[in-house]
Amino acid sequence: MARLKILYSPTSPFAAKARMIAAFGGFSFDQVMIDPSVQPSELLEVNPLGKVPVLVNDEDAVFDSRLITTYLDELSVGALHGDSPVERFVSQKLEALSDGVCDCLLAHVMERRLREPEQISQSLLDRYWGKVSRSLSLLEDTVPGLPRKMSAGQVALRCMLAYLDLRFSGEWEQGKPELLRWQKQFDADRPDLLNYLPRQS
Repeated sequence: MARLKILYSPTSPFAAKARMIAAFGGFSFDQVMIDPSVQPSELLEVNPLGKVPVLVNDEDAVFDSRLITTYLDELSVGALHGDSPVERFVSQKLEALSDGVCDCLLAHVMERRLREPEQISQSLLDRYWGKVSRSLSLLEDTVPGLPRKMSAGQVALRCMLAYLDLRFSGEWEQGKPELLRWQKQFDADRPDLLNYLPRQS
């Protein structure tokens, strides 16, 4: 198989997830840092939506982080989500919830970043944060029961928590001891994946 290439932005939780999933699956890949805000031709040639991440091989380009996970899971013969139907469902559900939280967090950030202060909709911000808060409460109850065996869904969860730390540090941790404990254990188990977490460039 041709060596893979992943186009990414360092702050994107979805790009972080794609790279972490590839590393978790044992794939060799090159990383190309892209600034999607300037819509570079290198990005538009492989993704007309102008978004990261994009996984590129000699034959095709795969975009949307969850599709990238599915693609790599197929290449690994199902190793990323787990062997049994139950394992796969738990992992995929966790990935979907974590991605959904990231969607809300990014929308929250963009509402504040792209509008003048007097134009920011506080009701919209509250709605986004309500979704995040409810999801974190569910995850707080969920993580103690997660299998110790790592999965793609757990990688997605770690990326989401890292994005919370990046953009909302001090605003989410209270009352979340299980999530914080799980995050610490993940980092101890797979320190090799931590360099891919979203961070300010």
